[in-house]
Amino acid sequence: MRGLIVDYVGVLDGDEEEQRRWRALFSAAREIGVSLAILSNDPGGPDAEPIREWEFRGIVDAVLLSGEIGADKPSREAFQAAADALDLPMRDCVFVDDSIVNVRAAVENGLIGIMYQNFDRAVVEITNLFDIDGEF
Repeated sequence: MRGLIVDYVGVLDGDEEEQRRWRALFSAAREIGVSLAILSNDPGGPDAEPIREWEFRGIVDAVLLSGEIGADKPSREAFQAAADALDLPMRDCVFVDDSIVNVRAAVENGLIGIMYQNFDRAVVEITNLFDIDGEF
C-alpha cells in the first residue's frame, strides 16, 4: 500500500484534538513515503476552504471535491480521480470513510476499505496496513 485516501465530513472534521492526531498520523505516513489525499463529496466553492486548507498547509498531497471533479463517491470515477491524483493504481490505496456504502464501493473497485467509526479504531488498522510506528 502506497496511498491513503480519507473522507472529510465525518472523519477529518472532528474536534481540534482529533484533527491534531490525524495530522500526526499523516506526518508519520508521509515520512515512510505514503501519498495522502482527501476525497469528499463536497460541492466545492468558498465553503470548502477548511478542506482545501489540508492541502494548502502541505498535510495532504491532494484534495478532491466531487463538485470540482464531476464524480461523487461511491462512483468508480471518484476513486479513480483520487488514485490518479496520487499517481497510484487503486489497488495500492486504502480508503477511509464513515459511510459503509462508500467503503464497500471502494473495496469493489480494488481499494482496501476502512469503515471509520472513531479515530482510535481506525488508527490501529491504518498503522498495521502501512507498518507505521508511533502513538497517535
